[in-house]
Amino acid sequence: MKPTILIVEDEPSIVMLIKYNIEKAGFKTDVADNGEDAVKKSRENNYDLIILDIMLPKMDGMEVCKTIRKDENNVPILMLTAKDEEFDKVSGLEIGADDYLTKPFSPRELIARIHAILRRVSTRKATGNILEIGQIKVNTDQHEVCYLNEKIELTRKEYELLVYLITHQNETLSREQLLSAVWNFDFVGDTRMVDVHIGHLREKIEKDTKNPEYIKTVRGFGYKMEDPK
Repeated sequence: MKPTILIVEDEPSIVMLIKYNIEKAGFKTDVADNGEDAVKKSRENNYDLIILDIMLPKMDGMEVCKTIRKDENNVPILMLTAKDEEFDKVSGLEIGADDYLTKPFSPRELIARIHAILRRVSTRKATGNILEIGQIKVNTDQHEVCYLNEKIELTRKEYELLVYLITHQNETLSREQLLSAVWNFDFVGDTRMVDVHIGHLREKIEKDTKNPEYIKTVRGFGYKMEDPK
Protein backbone atom coordinates (compact mmCIF):
# COMPACT_ATOMS: atom_id res chain seq x y z
CA MET A 1 0.00 0.00 0.00
CA LYS A 2 1.39 3.39 -1.01
CA PRO A 3 2.12 5.91 1.78
CA THR A 4 -0.27 8.89 1.71
CA ILE A 5 1.01 12.43 2.10
CA LEU A 6 -1.13 15.47 2.91
CA ILE A 7 0.06 18.63 1.13
CA VAL A 8 -0.97 21.79 3.00
CA GLU A 9 -0.28 24.72 0.69
CA ASP A 10 -2.41 27.58 -0.66
CA GLU A 11 -0.41 28.40 -3.79
CA PRO A 12 -1.78 26.26 -6.67
CA SER A 13 1.49 26.27 -8.64
CA ILE A 14 3.44 24.94 -5.66
CA VAL A 15 0.75 22.34 -4.91
CA MET A 16 0.96 21.17 -8.52
CA LEU A 17 4.75 20.93 -8.38
CA ILE A 18 4.80 19.01 -5.08
CA LYS A 19 1.90 16.75 -6.02
CA TYR A 20 3.41 15.83 -9.38
CA ASN A 21 6.83 14.98 -7.98
CA ILE A 22 5.77 12.99 -4.94
CA GLU A 23 3.20 11.00 -6.91
CA LYS A 24 5.94 10.30 -9.46
CA ALA A 25 8.05 9.02 -6.54
CA GLY A 26 5.33 6.52 -5.66
CA PHE A 27 3.24 8.25 -2.99
CA LYS A 28 -0.48 8.99 -2.80
CA THR A 29 -1.50 12.58 -2.07
CA ASP A 30 -4.26 14.64 -0.51
CA VAL A 31 -4.43 18.45 -0.46
CA ALA A 32 -5.62 21.14 1.96
CA ASP A 33 -5.38 24.81 0.98
CA ASN A 34 -5.87 26.34 4.43
CA GLY A 35 -4.96 25.61 8.02
CA GLU A 36 -8.43 24.77 9.30
CA ASP A 37 -8.98 22.22 6.53
CA ALA A 38 -5.56 20.69 7.29
CA VAL A 39 -6.48 20.15 10.95
CA LYS A 40 -9.85 18.66 9.96
CA LYS A 41 -8.25 16.26 7.50
CA SER A 42 -5.54 15.26 9.99
CA ARG A 43 -8.29 14.21 12.41
CA GLU A 44 -10.24 12.25 9.80
CA ASN A 45 -7.37 10.43 8.06
CA ASN A 46 -4.22 8.50 8.94
CA TYR A 47 -1.54 10.15 6.85
CA ASP A 48 2.02 8.87 6.66
CA LEU A 49 3.40 12.41 6.43
CA ILE A 50 2.20 16.02 6.21
CA ILE A 51 3.95 18.69 4.12
CA LEU A 52 2.95 21.91 5.85
CA ASP A 53 3.49 25.47 4.62
CA ILE A 54 3.84 28.14 7.31
CA MET A 55 2.00 30.98 5.56
CA LEU A 56 -1.61 29.78 5.24
CA PRO A 57 -5.08 31.37 5.33
CA LYS A 58 -7.43 30.86 8.33
CA MET A 59 -4.73 29.24 10.51
CA ASP A 60 -0.98 29.46 9.94
CA GLY A 61 1.30 26.45 9.76
CA MET A 62 2.70 26.93 13.25
CA GLU A 63 -0.80 26.79 14.76
CA VAL A 64 -1.69 23.78 12.60
CA CYS A 65 1.40 21.95 13.85
CA LYS A 66 0.66 22.84 17.48
CA THR A 67 -2.95 21.66 17.11
CA ILE A 68 -1.98 18.35 15.52
CA ARG A 69 0.46 17.66 18.36
CA LYS A 70 -2.14 18.66 20.97
CA ASP A 71 -4.39 16.04 19.35
CA GLU A 72 -1.61 13.55 20.22
CA ASN A 73 -1.18 12.85 16.54
CA ASN A 74 2.44 11.85 15.88
CA VAL A 75 2.24 12.02 12.09
CA PRO A 76 5.61 13.24 10.72
CA ILE A 77 5.48 16.90 9.65
CA LEU A 78 7.78 18.55 7.09
CA MET A 79 7.41 22.32 7.26
CA LEU A 80 7.86 24.67 4.30
CA THR A 81 8.65 28.36 4.45
CA ALA A 82 9.81 31.14 2.17
CA LYS A 83 11.75 32.60 5.08
CA ASP A 84 15.30 31.65 5.95
CA GLU A 85 15.37 32.85 9.54
CA GLU A 86 16.86 30.76 12.30
CA PHE A 87 14.06 31.78 14.67
CA ASP A 88 11.48 30.19 12.39
CA LYS A 89 13.48 26.97 12.16
CA VAL A 90 13.92 26.67 15.91
CA SER A 91 10.28 27.54 16.61
CA GLY A 92 8.96 25.07 14.06
CA LEU A 93 10.96 22.17 15.41
CA GLU A 94 10.24 23.10 19.02
CA ILE A 95 6.49 22.75 18.45
CA GLY A 96 6.83 19.29 16.96
CA ALA A 97 7.83 19.49 13.29
CA ASP A 98 10.19 16.75 12.13
CA ASP A 99 12.07 18.63 9.46
CA TYR A 100 12.23 21.96 7.67
CA LEU A 101 12.61 22.94 4.01
CA THR A 102 13.09 26.50 2.77
CA LYS A 103 11.59 27.70 -0.50
CA PRO A 104 12.70 27.57 -3.22
CA PHE A 105 13.66 23.88 -3.07
CA SER A 106 14.37 21.28 -5.71
CA PRO A 107 11.99 18.33 -6.19
CA ARG A 108 14.95 16.02 -5.62
CA GLU A 109 15.66 17.55 -2.21
CA LEU A 110 11.98 17.33 -1.24
CA ILE A 111 11.79 13.63 -2.11
CA ALA A 112 15.05 12.96 -0.26
CA ARG A 113 13.68 14.65 2.88
CA ILE A 114 10.45 12.65 2.66
CA HIS A 115 12.32 9.35 2.35
CA ALA A 116 14.63 10.29 5.26
CA ILE A 117 11.70 11.13 7.56
CA LEU A 118 9.79 7.96 6.68
CA ARG A 119 12.92 5.85 7.25
CA ARG A 120 13.34 7.32 10.73
CA VAL A 121 9.70 6.61 11.57
CA SER A 122 10.03 3.05 10.27
CA THR A 123 13.18 2.49 12.33
CA ARG A 124 11.48 3.76 15.50
CA LYS A 125 8.58 1.36 14.95
CA ALA A 126 10.92 -1.58 14.31
CA THR A 127 12.91 -1.20 17.53
CA GLY A 128 10.08 -1.55 20.02
CA ASN A 129 11.03 -2.84 23.47
CA ILE A 130 11.32 -1.80 27.09
CA LEU A 131 14.07 0.59 28.10
CA GLU A 132 14.91 1.05 31.77
CA ILE A 133 17.28 3.21 33.74
CA GLY A 134 16.89 3.74 37.47
CA GLN A 135 13.22 4.46 38.16
CA ILE A 136 12.48 5.34 34.53
CA LYS A 137 10.82 2.80 32.23
CA VAL A 138 10.06 3.44 28.56
CA ASN A 139 7.76 1.23 26.50
CA THR A 140 8.80 2.05 22.96
CA ASP A 141 5.95 -0.01 21.49
CA GLN A 142 3.34 2.12 23.26
CA HIS A 143 5.44 5.30 23.48
CA GLU A 144 4.75 5.37 27.22
CA VAL A 145 7.10 6.60 29.93
CA CYS A 146 6.82 5.79 33.62
CA TYR A 147 8.77 7.41 36.43
CA LEU A 148 8.48 6.05 39.99
CA ASN A 149 5.78 3.69 38.63
CA GLU A 150 3.65 6.63 37.48
CA LYS A 151 2.95 7.38 33.83
CA ILE A 152 4.28 10.80 32.78
CA GLU A 153 3.35 12.86 29.74
CA LEU A 154 6.12 13.91 27.38
CA THR A 155 5.99 15.81 24.13
CA ARG A 156 7.14 13.91 21.07
CA LYS A 157 10.58 15.54 21.08
CA GLU A 158 11.00 15.12 24.84
CA TYR A 159 10.24 11.44 24.35
CA GLU A 160 12.67 11.03 21.46
CA LEU A 161 15.36 12.92 23.38
CA LEU A 162 14.87 10.70 26.43
CA VAL A 163 15.06 7.51 24.34
CA TYR A 164 18.24 8.72 22.67
CA LEU A 165 19.83 9.61 26.01
CA ILE A 166 18.90 6.24 27.53
CA THR A 167 20.19 4.26 24.56
CA HIS A 168 23.46 6.22 24.79
CA GLN A 169 23.76 6.25 28.57
CA ASN A 170 27.18 6.97 30.06
CA GLU A 171 28.19 8.65 26.78
CA THR A 172 28.96 12.36 26.79
CA LEU A 173 26.80 13.83 24.01
CA SER A 174 27.33 17.28 22.55
CA ARG A 175 24.40 19.60 21.94
CA GLU A 176 25.14 19.45 18.20
CA GLN A 177 25.05 15.65 18.35
CA LEU A 178 21.66 15.72 20.07
CA LEU A 179 20.28 18.23 17.58
CA SER A 180 21.37 16.08 14.67
CA ALA A 181 20.09 12.82 16.18
CA VAL A 182 16.74 13.97 17.59
CA TRP A 183 15.79 16.86 15.32
CA ASN A 184 17.80 15.78 12.25
CA PHE A 185 18.73 19.42 11.78
CA ASP A 186 21.90 21.44 12.17
CA PHE A 187 22.00 24.86 13.81
CA VAL A 188 25.49 26.26 13.68
CA GLY A 189 26.21 28.18 16.85
CA ASP A 190 22.68 27.93 18.27
CA THR A 191 21.82 24.95 20.41
CA ARG A 192 19.40 26.54 22.89
CA MET A 193 16.61 24.19 21.81
CA VAL A 194 18.52 21.25 23.33
CA ASP A 195 18.92 23.09 26.63
CA VAL A 196 15.21 23.96 26.68
CA HIS A 197 14.15 20.34 26.15
CA ILE A 198 16.69 19.03 28.67
CA GLY A 199 15.20 21.47 31.18
CA HIS A 200 11.68 20.23 30.48
CA LEU A 201 12.78 16.60 30.78
CA ARG A 202 14.50 17.25 34.09
CA GLU A 203 11.30 18.77 35.47
CA LYS A 204 9.55 15.47 34.78
CA ILE A 205 12.17 12.85 35.73
CA GLU A 206 14.37 14.49 38.37
CA LYS A 207 13.56 14.88 42.07
CA ASP A 208 15.80 17.94 42.21
CA THR A 209 16.42 19.72 38.91
CA LYS A 210 19.33 21.67 40.39
CA ASN A 211 21.07 18.42 41.36
CA PRO A 212 19.97 15.96 38.66
CA GLU A 213 20.50 12.23 39.16
CA TYR A 214 19.91 11.17 35.57
CA ILE A 215 20.78 13.89 33.05
CA LYS A 216 24.15 15.30 34.02
CA THR A 217 25.60 18.46 32.49
CA VAL A 218 29.11 18.11 31.10
CA ARG A 219 30.30 21.70 31.24
CA GLY A 220 31.51 23.14 27.99
CA PHE A 221 30.35 20.15 26.00
CA GLY A 222 26.85 18.74 26.52
CA TYR A 223 25.01 16.11 28.54
CA LYS A 224 25.31 12.56 29.83
CA MET A 225 22.58 10.15 30.99
CA GLU A 226 23.56 8.12 34.06
CA ASP A 227 21.90 5.48 36.18
CA PRO A 228 21.74 6.87 39.76
CA LYS A 229 22.31 3.33 41.09
